[in-house]
Amino acid sequence: MTPEQKNALDQVVWVDPERMSGTPCFRGTRVPIQTLIDHWEGGSTIEEFLEDFPTVTRAQAVGFIELAKERILECVSS
Repeated sequence: MTPEQKNALDQVVWVDPERMSGTPCFRGTRVPIQTLIDHWEGGSTIEEFLEDFPTVTRAQAVGFIELAKERILECVSS
């Protein structure tokens, strides 16, 4: 992971052992990252996810998606 990717990830995700037992959550919320993935797997759109979890911003959700995309592309390209 590049320093830029790490910085971007830190803006989107936080892990705190005192919050949600250390589950990775969208920064500033108690919404686990896994919840976005579960919504996608269930066929929900990003808009539906954001409606269900208004504490997560569109920028956070899109930022996570972009970071995940970059990492996956790096894995399959190397």
